[in-house]
Amino acid sequence: MAESTDLFDIIHTTRAMRRLKPDPVPDELIHKILEAGICAANGGNRQTWRFMVIKDRTIKERVQHFYKRAFDEVVGPRYRSSAPPPGSSAERYARQHDAVEYLTEHFHEAPVWIVACLNEGTSTPTRSSGASIYPAVQNMLLAARALGLGATLTTRHLQYEAEVEAALGLPPGVHSYAILPIGYPMGRFGPVGRGSLAEIVYEDRWGKPYAAAK
Repeated sequence: MAESTDLFDIIHTTRAMRRLKPDPVPDELIHKILEAGICAANGGNRQTWRFMVIKDRTIKERVQHFYKRAFDEVVGPRYRSSAPPPGSSAERYARQHDAVEYLTEHFHEAPVWIVACLNEGTSTPTRSSGASIYPAVQNMLLAARALGLGATLTTRHLQYEAEVEAALGLPPGVHSYAILPIGYPMGRFGPVGRGSLAEIVYEDRWGKPYAAAK
């Protein structure tokens, strides 16, 4: 379980947990995570979100085929050629790459996936579409952390969106926006690595430093 129930402590330690044990996760915990998800903000409170809980190994293996293909073609080369992001270091970024590669190879072994979708019908997705699903995703990540479960937000499968959505059996008009592999973590929770507010926050005018961001 989490060491603290303090909201800010949970927020600051909800980092991507990509190394997960294959041990089963009780349905009551997944239920709590989903309940947290549907408490999130969404456009007009229309609640067009839909969630799939995937436990079937065959389905996960079909998706993992395309997940790995996207790593080999896009994600892996990007990691190898990119500088560490703000708040990280070369050593830490290398460990992150190792964890990403581990998840790629063991994606289908995570005991539970939650696939976050939107039922958009005949509407064309726009830049605002994600506002009705990603807040739910973040709530679920925080809930998993509070329950001592590891998870990560991944959208890599969208590199092969049509193939993956066919493997998931999504009907026309329903699109996936994220997959959350969930399980008991092999490692420990720790602080997220981010740059400072002074580097990214402006006050009143673009480029003017936010005075309180020190």
